[in-house]
Amino acid sequence: MTASPVSPPQPLRILMSACVPRRREGGVAAIIYNLGCELEKRGHSLTYIFQEDLFGQDTVSARFNALVFAHRLNLYIARNREKFSIVNLHAPAGFFYGIHRRWFGSRNDPPYVMTLHGLEERRVHVMSREARKARTWNFNLRNRLWHRFYTFPLYRRCIRTADGAHTYSRDVWNLLQLKYDLDSDRTAFIPSGIEPRFFLPRRYDSIGPLKLLYAGTWLDQRGIFYLRDALERLAQQLPGLTMTFAGGGCPPEMIKEFFGPKLASLVVVQPVIPSGQMQELFAAHDIFLFPSLVEGLPSVILEAMASGLPVVTTETCGMPDVVEDGFNGLLVLPADSRAIEEAVLRLAASSDLRKSLGPAAQQSMKRYTWERAAGMLENLFRHVIACEDHVSQ
Repeated sequence: MTASPVSPPQPLRILMSACVPRRREGGVAAIIYNLGCELEKRGHSLTYIFQEDLFGQDTVSARFNALVFAHRLNLYIARNREKFSIVNLHAPAGFFYGIHRRWFGSRNDPPYVMTLHGLEERRVHVMSREARKARTWNFNLRNRLWHRFYTFPLYRRCIRTADGAHTYSRDVWNLLQLKYDLDSDRTAFIPSGIEPRFFLPRRYDSIGPLKLLYAGTWLDQRGIFYLRDALERLAQQLPGLTMTFAGGGCPPEMIKEFFGPKLASLVVVQPVIPSGQMQELFAAHDIFLFPSLVEGLPSVILEAMASGLPVVTTETCGMPDVVEDGFNGLLVLPADSRAIEEAVLRLAASSDLRKSLGPAAQQSMKRYTWERAAGMLENLFRHVIACEDHVSQ
Protein backbone atom coordinates (compact mmCIF):
# COMPACT_ATOMS: atom_id res chain seq x y z
CA MET A 1 0.00 0.00 0.00
CA THR A 2 1.37 3.41 -0.97
CA ALA A 3 1.16 6.21 1.56
CA SER A 4 -0.97 9.19 0.61
CA PRO A 5 1.12 12.22 -0.29
CA VAL A 6 1.32 14.83 2.44
CA SER A 7 -0.14 18.16 1.35
CA PRO A 8 2.24 21.10 1.72
CA PRO A 9 1.15 23.62 4.37
CA GLN A 10 -1.02 26.42 3.07
CA PRO A 11 0.55 29.90 2.77
CA LEU A 12 -0.46 32.26 5.56
CA ARG A 13 -2.09 35.66 5.13
CA ILE A 14 -0.43 37.72 7.84
CA LEU A 15 -1.14 41.19 9.20
CA MET A 16 1.78 42.74 11.10
CA SER A 17 1.18 46.03 12.89
CA ALA A 18 2.71 48.41 15.45
CA CYS A 19 1.94 51.95 16.57
CA VAL A 20 5.22 53.34 15.21
CA PRO A 21 6.15 55.42 12.15
CA ARG A 22 6.60 53.52 8.91
CA ARG A 23 10.43 53.72 8.76
CA ARG A 24 12.39 50.92 7.16
CA GLU A 25 15.65 52.39 8.47
CA GLY A 26 15.45 51.28 12.08
CA GLY A 27 13.46 50.49 15.21
CA VAL A 28 10.33 48.36 15.42
CA ALA A 29 9.29 49.06 11.83
CA ALA A 30 12.63 47.75 10.54
CA ILE A 31 12.19 44.56 12.57
CA ILE A 32 8.69 44.06 11.14
CA TYR A 33 9.85 44.64 7.57
CA ASN A 34 12.83 42.30 7.92
CA LEU A 35 10.66 39.52 9.34
CA GLY A 36 7.97 40.18 6.74
CA CYS A 37 10.47 40.03 3.89
CA GLU A 38 11.65 36.59 5.00
CA LEU A 39 8.08 35.37 5.49
CA GLU A 40 7.25 36.51 1.96
CA LYS A 41 10.20 34.48 0.69
CA ARG A 42 8.56 31.47 2.35
CA GLY A 43 5.41 32.04 0.27
CA HIS A 44 3.25 33.99 2.73
CA SER A 45 1.42 37.24 1.99
CA LEU A 46 2.04 40.21 4.28
CA THR A 47 0.08 43.37 5.11
CA TYR A 48 1.73 46.09 7.20
CA ILE A 49 -0.13 48.72 9.23
CA PHE A 50 1.75 51.59 10.88
CA GLN A 51 0.79 54.97 12.35
CA GLU A 52 0.51 56.79 9.03
CA ASP A 53 -1.92 54.17 7.72
CA LEU A 54 -4.54 54.91 10.40
CA PHE A 55 -3.94 58.46 11.57
CA GLY A 56 -3.90 60.16 8.18
CA GLN A 57 -3.87 63.94 8.62
CA ASP A 58 -5.56 63.82 12.03
CA THR A 59 -3.97 65.45 15.01
CA VAL A 60 -3.77 62.87 17.78
CA SER A 61 -2.36 63.69 21.20
CA ALA A 62 0.91 61.79 21.72
CA ARG A 63 -0.36 60.57 25.08
CA PHE A 64 -3.28 58.78 23.42
CA ASN A 65 -1.56 57.61 20.23
CA ALA A 66 -1.52 53.98 21.32
CA LEU A 67 -5.19 53.92 22.36
CA VAL A 68 -6.44 55.65 19.19
CA PHE A 69 -4.26 53.45 17.01
CA ALA A 70 -5.51 50.27 18.73
CA HIS A 71 -9.15 51.37 18.25
CA ARG A 72 -8.71 52.13 14.55
CA LEU A 73 -6.72 48.95 14.01
CA ASN A 74 -9.56 46.92 15.53
CA LEU A 75 -12.02 48.56 13.11
CA TYR A 76 -9.67 47.86 10.19
CA ILE A 77 -9.37 44.16 11.11
CA ALA A 78 -13.16 43.91 11.55
CA ARG A 79 -13.66 45.23 7.99
CA ASN A 80 -10.97 42.94 6.54
CA ARG A 81 -11.08 39.85 8.75
CA GLU A 82 -11.49 37.50 5.78
CA LYS A 83 -8.17 38.69 4.33
CA PHE A 84 -6.05 37.35 7.20
CA SER A 85 -5.32 33.94 8.65
CA ILE A 86 -3.46 35.50 11.60
CA VAL A 87 -2.66 38.97 13.00
CA ASN A 88 0.63 39.82 14.71
CA LEU A 89 0.17 43.01 16.74
CA HIS A 90 2.97 44.67 18.70
CA ALA A 91 1.71 45.63 22.16
CA PRO A 92 -0.25 47.68 22.93
CA ALA A 93 -1.71 47.77 19.40
CA GLY A 94 -3.84 44.68 20.13
CA PHE A 95 -5.72 46.21 23.07
CA PHE A 96 -9.15 46.56 21.41
CA TYR A 97 -8.83 43.64 19.01
CA GLY A 98 -7.88 41.28 21.84
CA ILE A 99 -10.95 42.33 23.85
CA HIS A 100 -13.19 42.12 20.79
CA ARG A 101 -11.96 38.66 19.80
CA ARG A 102 -12.06 37.27 23.34
CA TRP A 103 -15.48 38.60 24.34
CA PHE A 104 -17.43 39.32 21.16
CA GLY A 105 -15.54 37.58 18.35
CA SER A 106 -16.71 35.06 15.80
CA ARG A 107 -14.96 32.10 14.18
CA ASN A 108 -14.03 34.36 11.28
CA ASP A 109 -11.80 36.55 13.45
CA PRO A 110 -8.15 35.65 12.82
CA PRO A 111 -6.11 34.53 15.86
CA TYR A 112 -4.06 37.22 17.58
CA VAL A 113 -0.34 36.79 18.30
CA MET A 114 1.06 39.60 20.44
CA THR A 115 4.67 40.77 20.19
CA LEU A 116 6.01 42.24 23.43
CA HIS A 117 9.37 44.02 23.46
CA GLY A 118 9.81 44.70 27.17
CA LEU A 119 8.07 44.69 30.52
CA GLU A 120 6.28 47.71 31.95
CA GLU A 121 6.56 46.03 35.35
CA ARG A 122 10.33 46.12 35.15
CA ARG A 123 10.38 49.70 33.91
CA VAL A 124 8.31 50.92 36.88
CA HIS A 125 10.34 48.79 39.32
CA VAL A 126 13.66 50.17 38.08
CA MET A 127 12.71 53.77 37.44
CA SER A 128 10.94 54.16 40.78
CA ARG A 129 14.27 53.41 42.45
CA GLU A 130 16.07 55.81 40.15
CA ALA A 131 13.53 58.54 40.96
CA ARG A 132 14.36 58.21 44.66
CA LYS A 133 17.99 58.86 43.72
CA ALA A 134 16.97 61.90 41.62
CA ARG A 135 18.34 60.16 38.53
CA THR A 136 15.34 60.48 36.25
CA TRP A 137 13.69 63.39 34.47
CA ASN A 138 10.55 61.68 33.24
CA PHE A 139 9.24 59.67 36.17
CA ASN A 140 7.59 62.04 38.62
CA LEU A 141 4.37 61.30 40.50
CA ARG A 142 2.22 62.30 37.54
CA ASN A 143 4.12 59.92 35.24
CA ARG A 144 3.87 57.09 37.75
CA LEU A 145 0.12 57.57 38.07
CA TRP A 146 -0.19 57.63 34.28
CA HIS A 147 1.65 54.31 34.07
CA ARG A 148 -0.48 52.76 36.79
CA PHE A 149 -3.89 53.76 35.47
CA TYR A 150 -3.30 54.00 31.71
CA THR A 151 -0.17 52.23 30.42
CA PHE A 152 -0.37 49.12 32.62
CA PRO A 153 -4.04 48.38 31.77
CA LEU A 154 -3.26 48.70 28.05
CA TYR A 155 -0.42 46.20 28.15
CA ARG A 156 -2.06 43.82 30.60
CA ARG A 157 -5.19 43.51 28.49
CA CYS A 158 -3.09 42.97 25.35
CA ILE A 159 -1.32 40.11 27.09
CA ARG A 160 -4.36 38.49 28.69
CA THR A 161 -6.39 38.42 25.45
CA ALA A 162 -3.60 37.15 23.17
CA ASP A 163 -3.82 33.69 21.60
CA GLY A 164 -0.02 33.51 21.46
CA ALA A 165 3.00 35.68 22.21
CA HIS A 166 6.37 36.47 20.68
CA THR A 167 9.12 38.09 22.79
CA TYR A 168 12.67 39.24 22.13
CA SER A 169 14.11 38.26 25.52
CA ARG A 170 13.84 35.35 27.95
CA ASP A 171 13.14 37.86 30.70
CA VAL A 172 9.78 38.69 29.10
CA TRP A 173 9.19 35.12 27.89
CA ASN A 174 9.41 33.78 31.46
CA LEU A 175 7.12 36.37 33.00
CA LEU A 176 4.41 35.87 30.38
CA GLN A 177 4.17 32.26 31.52
CA LEU A 178 4.68 32.73 35.26
CA LYS A 179 2.60 35.87 35.86
CA TYR A 180 0.14 35.91 32.97
CA ASP A 181 -0.32 32.13 32.68
CA LEU A 182 0.28 31.96 28.94
CA ASP A 183 0.92 28.41 27.77
CA SER A 184 4.58 27.68 27.09
CA ASP A 185 3.80 26.19 23.67
CA ARG A 186 2.11 29.45 22.62
CA THR A 187 4.91 31.71 23.86
CA ALA A 188 8.09 31.98 21.79
CA PHE A 189 11.42 33.65 22.51
CA ILE A 190 12.63 34.79 19.08
CA PRO A 191 15.54 37.27 18.98
CA SER A 192 15.89 39.63 16.06
CA GLY A 193 18.17 38.93 13.12
CA ILE A 194 21.16 40.88 11.83
CA GLU A 195 21.82 42.01 8.30
CA PRO A 196 25.02 40.66 6.65
CA ARG A 197 26.36 44.19 6.05
CA PHE A 198 27.39 44.48 9.71
CA PHE A 199 29.90 41.61 9.51
CA LEU A 200 32.97 43.60 8.54
CA PRO A 201 36.62 42.73 9.29
CA ARG A 202 38.11 44.70 12.19
CA ARG A 203 41.55 45.46 13.62
CA TYR A 204 42.04 45.65 17.38
CA ASP A 205 45.44 47.30 17.67
CA SER A 206 44.16 50.81 18.41
CA ILE A 207 45.98 53.71 16.82
CA GLY A 208 45.49 56.89 18.83
CA PRO A 209 43.18 57.64 21.78
CA LEU A 210 40.31 55.34 22.69
CA LYS A 211 36.96 56.00 20.98
CA LEU A 212 33.84 54.98 22.90
CA LEU A 213 30.37 54.79 21.34
CA TYR A 214 26.77 54.89 22.55
CA ALA A 215 24.05 54.57 19.89
CA GLY A 216 20.35 54.88 20.60
CA THR A 217 17.63 57.18 21.84
CA TRP A 218 18.63 59.61 24.57
CA LEU A 219 16.61 58.35 27.58
CA ASP A 220 17.14 58.47 31.33
CA GLN A 221 16.45 54.73 31.54
CA ARG A 222 19.57 54.07 29.46
CA GLY A 223 21.91 54.50 32.45
CA ILE A 224 23.27 57.83 31.24
CA PHE A 225 23.71 59.26 34.75
CA TYR A 226 26.09 56.40 35.56
CA LEU A 227 27.81 56.80 32.23
CA ARG A 228 28.46 60.44 33.06
CA ASP A 229 29.98 59.52 36.42
CA ALA A 230 32.21 56.92 34.78
CA LEU A 231 33.35 59.32 32.06
CA GLU A 232 34.38 61.95 34.61
CA ARG A 233 36.88 59.48 36.09
CA LEU A 234 37.89 57.89 32.79
CA ALA A 235 38.76 61.29 31.31
CA GLN A 236 41.48 61.67 33.95
CA GLN A 237 42.97 58.24 33.24
CA LEU A 238 42.74 57.94 29.43
CA PRO A 239 44.19 61.03 27.69
CA GLY A 240 42.44 61.95 24.44
CA LEU A 241 39.43 59.73 25.18
CA THR A 242 36.28 60.53 23.14
CA MET A 243 32.69 59.40 23.70
CA THR A 244 30.29 59.55 20.74
CA PHE A 245 26.52 59.68 21.21
CA ALA A 246 24.75 58.74 17.97
CA GLY A 247 21.08 58.80 17.01
CA GLY A 248 19.85 60.34 20.26
CA GLY A 249 16.74 61.88 18.71
CA CYS A 250 17.22 65.13 20.63
CA PRO A 251 19.12 68.41 20.10
CA PRO A 252 22.91 67.99 20.52
CA GLU A 253 22.89 70.86 23.02
CA MET A 254 20.79 68.79 25.40
CA ILE A 255 23.40 66.03 25.53
CA LYS A 256 26.30 68.50 25.77
CA GLU A 257 24.59 70.33 28.62
CA PHE A 258 23.96 67.08 30.49
CA PHE A 259 27.69 66.28 30.56
CA GLY A 260 28.71 69.82 31.38
CA PRO A 261 31.84 71.85 30.61
CA LYS A 262 34.24 69.38 32.28
CA LEU A 263 33.45 66.72 29.68
CA ALA A 264 32.62 69.00 26.74
CA SER A 265 35.92 68.34 24.94
CA LEU A 266 35.45 64.55 24.85
CA VAL A 267 31.72 64.33 24.05
CA VAL A 268 30.86 64.03 20.34
CA VAL A 269 27.19 64.12 19.28
CA GLN A 270 25.89 62.78 15.97
CA PRO A 271 22.13 63.31 16.32
CA VAL A 272 21.09 61.45 13.16
CA ILE A 273 22.80 58.41 11.63
CA PRO A 274 21.22 56.90 8.50
CA SER A 275 20.62 53.19 8.99
CA GLY A 276 22.82 52.37 6.00
CA GLN A 277 25.80 54.03 7.68
CA MET A 278 25.60 52.23 11.03
CA GLN A 279 28.27 49.69 10.10
CA GLU A 280 30.70 52.53 9.34
CA LEU A 281 29.87 54.10 12.72
CA PHE A 282 30.72 50.87 14.53
CA ALA A 283 33.92 50.46 12.50
CA ALA A 284 35.13 53.92 13.54
CA HIS A 285 35.02 53.17 17.30
CA ASP A 286 36.80 50.87 19.74
CA ILE A 287 34.23 50.02 22.44
CA PHE A 288 30.42 50.07 22.51
CA LEU A 289 28.88 51.21 25.81
CA PHE A 290 25.20 50.53 26.50
CA PRO A 291 24.61 50.66 30.29
CA SER A 292 20.81 50.55 30.08
CA LEU A 293 18.74 49.93 33.20
CA VAL A 294 15.65 48.54 31.43
CA GLU A 295 15.25 47.14 27.90
CA GLY A 296 13.93 44.31 25.83
CA LEU A 297 16.79 43.19 23.61
CA PRO A 298 18.09 46.22 21.66
CA SER A 299 18.97 45.51 18.03
CA VAL A 300 21.86 47.96 18.31
CA ILE A 301 23.68 45.58 20.68
CA LEU A 302 23.36 42.73 18.18
CA GLU A 303 24.61 44.97 15.38
CA ALA A 304 27.58 46.24 17.40
CA MET A 305 28.56 42.66 18.27
CA ALA A 306 28.17 41.59 14.64
CA SER A 307 30.62 44.33 13.69
CA GLY A 308 33.17 42.81 16.07
CA LEU A 309 33.02 45.78 18.43
CA PRO A 310 33.75 44.85 22.10
CA VAL A 311 30.53 45.54 24.00
CA VAL A 312 30.04 46.66 27.61
CA THR A 313 26.41 46.42 28.73
CA THR A 314 24.36 45.69 31.82
CA GLU A 315 23.44 42.29 33.22
CA THR A 316 19.68 42.76 33.02
CA CYS A 317 16.67 42.27 30.73
CA GLY A 318 17.59 40.76 27.35
CA MET A 319 21.30 41.59 27.36
CA PRO A 320 22.50 38.34 29.05
CA ASP A 321 20.60 36.39 26.37
CA VAL A 322 23.33 37.32 23.87
CA VAL A 323 26.30 38.62 25.90
CA GLU A 324 28.34 36.05 27.83
CA ASP A 325 30.56 37.91 30.25
CA GLY A 326 34.25 37.55 29.42
CA PHE A 327 33.56 35.50 26.28
CA ASN A 328 31.88 37.77 23.72
CA GLY A 329 31.44 40.96 25.76
CA LEU A 330 31.50 42.38 29.28
CA LEU A 331 28.46 42.52 31.55
CA VAL A 332 28.32 45.02 34.41
CA LEU A 333 25.84 45.55 37.21
CA PRO A 334 23.06 48.03 36.40
CA ALA A 335 23.33 51.50 37.97
CA ASP A 336 27.04 51.07 38.77
CA SER A 337 29.38 53.71 37.38
CA ARG A 338 32.46 52.06 38.93
CA ALA A 339 31.68 48.85 37.05
CA ILE A 340 31.45 50.77 33.77
CA GLU A 341 34.74 52.51 34.50
CA GLU A 342 36.53 49.26 35.36
CA ALA A 343 35.23 47.50 32.23
CA VAL A 344 36.46 50.30 29.96
CA LEU A 345 39.86 50.36 31.69
CA ARG A 346 40.22 46.58 31.24
CA LEU A 347 39.56 46.90 27.53
CA ALA A 348 41.76 49.98 27.18
CA ALA A 349 44.68 48.21 28.82
CA SER A 350 44.46 44.99 26.82
CA SER A 351 44.32 44.72 23.05
CA ASP A 352 44.39 40.94 23.63
CA LEU A 353 41.08 41.16 25.50
CA ARG A 354 39.58 43.23 22.70
CA LYS A 355 40.89 40.71 20.14
CA SER A 356 39.26 37.93 22.17
CA LEU A 357 35.85 39.51 22.79
CA GLY A 358 35.31 41.17 19.40
CA PRO A 359 35.72 38.13 17.11
CA ALA A 360 33.81 35.93 19.59
CA ALA A 361 30.94 38.43 19.49
CA GLN A 362 30.98 38.47 15.70
CA GLN A 363 30.97 34.68 15.53
CA SER A 364 28.13 34.47 18.08
CA MET A 365 25.96 36.79 16.01
CA LYS A 366 26.21 34.70 12.84
CA ARG A 367 23.37 32.51 14.01
CA TYR A 368 21.04 35.48 14.49
CA THR A 369 19.65 35.62 10.97
CA TRP A 370 16.32 37.05 9.84
CA GLU A 371 15.69 33.79 7.99
CA ARG A 372 15.95 31.83 11.24
CA ALA A 373 13.79 34.33 13.15
CA ALA A 374 11.08 34.25 10.46
CA GLY A 375 11.06 30.45 10.48
CA MET A 376 10.52 30.38 14.25
CA LEU A 377 7.77 33.00 13.96
CA GLU A 378 6.05 31.01 11.20
CA ASN A 379 6.08 27.93 13.44
CA LEU A 380 4.45 29.91 16.24
CA PHE A 381 1.79 31.28 13.87
CA ARG A 382 0.93 27.82 12.54
CA HIS A 383 0.78 26.33 16.04
CA VAL A 384 -1.55 29.06 17.32
CA ILE A 385 -3.84 28.68 14.28
CA ALA A 386 -3.98 24.90 14.77
CA CYS A 387 -4.80 25.31 18.47
CA GLU A 388 -7.54 27.84 17.77
CA ASP A 389 -9.01 25.65 15.02
CA HIS A 390 -9.12 22.74 17.49
CA VAL A 391 -10.85 24.86 20.15
CA SER A 392 -13.52 26.12 17.72
CA GLN A 393 -14.43 22.63 16.48
